[in-house]
Amino acid sequence: MGDKTPAYIAFGLAVLGIVIAALQDGVLRGSIAGGIIAAAGAIPACFGMWKGIQQETQGTLAMSVAAVLVALAIGGVLIVLRVVSWVTP
Repeated sequence: MGDKTPAYIAFGLAVLGIVIAALQDGVLRGSIAGGIIAAAGAIPACFGMWKGIQQETQGTLAMSVAAVLVALAIGGVLIVLRVVSWVTP
């Protein structure tokens, strides 16, 4: 069984990004800071992917791949929502 801690950290950063956006103007208006923190979750998740490849554990690799996708998706959506809220009245 591989170490899934990097994936858990990535999911935690994604949730923290959502919390930051909610505390600022609301999740639907997005947040640049929240988006950057959420997207930064891809860093530990990539490390987890590397560890999963090295240890040849499918569970760690799969969870880390999912964590990368979730972190980048949430980060991107939060940033795009903030930019859209600037453009529209």
